[in-house]
Amino acid sequence: MTLCKHAARDRTQAPMDRLSIALADDLAAVDSMLTDHMNSSTQLIPQVAAHLVKAGGKRVRPVLTLAAARLCGYKGEHHIRLAAAVEFIHTATLLHDDVVDGSALRRGKPAANTVFGNKPSILVGDFLFSRAFQLMVETGSLTVLDILSKTSAIISEGEVMQLATANNLATTEAEHLAVIRAKTAALFSAATEVGGVLAGVPDTRQKALHTYGDRLGIAFQLADDALDYAGKAGTIGKDAGDDFREGKVTQPVLRAFAAADDTERAFWLRTIEKRKQEDGDFDHAMTLMEKHGAISGALDDARRYGDEARQAIRSFPESDLRDDLDDLVGYVVDRDH
Repeated sequence: MTLCKHAARDRTQAPMDRLSIALADDLAAVDSMLTDHMNSSTQLIPQVAAHLVKAGGKRVRPVLTLAAARLCGYKGEHHIRLAAAVEFIHTATLLHDDVVDGSALRRGKPAANTVFGNKPSILVGDFLFSRAFQLMVETGSLTVLDILSKTSAIISEGEVMQLATANNLATTEAEHLAVIRAKTAALFSAATEVGGVLAGVPDTRQKALHTYGDRLGIAFQLADDALDYAGKAGTIGKDAGDDFREGKVTQPVLRAFAAADDTERAFWLRTIEKRKQEDGDFDHAMTLMEKHGAISGALDDARRYGDEARQAIRSFPESDLRDDLDDLVGYVVDRDH
């Protein structure tokens, strides 16, 4: 497997595209492993799994595992198994999330629970979690198994935490950050850290990879919060205003609510907590966010965490992969606002 296709690099391309080109052979092997391991004699299982796995996502998390392993000089093939395991964990959580949230769309297409029903979505999610653990065990690394098993538990805790904060404007920014760290950043940080574990790098390097993934994951989600109000339709697989219509308590909402006067607070309580929305409410929400700088504030927070991610990855020797991981931070934070 090739480390990096230097001739194909084009600095005008988006960092994620450059990483995908540099790791093309590894990604092809990951896709093959995903296909092999979601097969089952029970035909509904690969049908439901493929609905998401083959839905055209960017494979951000497995790319992080592959890139981290290569960045650290890993020469074996277990990083393919771990990248596939990370993608299975991510896909399983998406299947479960859509059932819990009652989501109709995922990446701009009908969600699996809409197409196949809630029960198959939950059960196939469980199947993919099991496949992920099989792949982890095949690496023979107890440290890897420890990191990813703890991460799976943290993600589940994050789901329960989110239930407690759903449609609740009494949620604090610290509580919202805790949900983000559990639901999103935990898998980002595990994805990068296990690459370093495979390569056997010193603890300081493993911690730097963990920090990079953690801060990148937080920045990613905070920017995602902002994109629902400031992004272009279809940018992230959903239409602008989806979070608002679902009454999700996100960073821009929390900032606008904290700065609101009594009339504005009544508006947020009606639309977010009570989910009683009328025509024109989303436009009014945008006006209030602009008034109080809620979107720009969320993006400033994302950039701050992004700066910490950059600092962590820059502790590694200069290389094309390091530069692409560094550039990925800016892309994640400032994509299509």
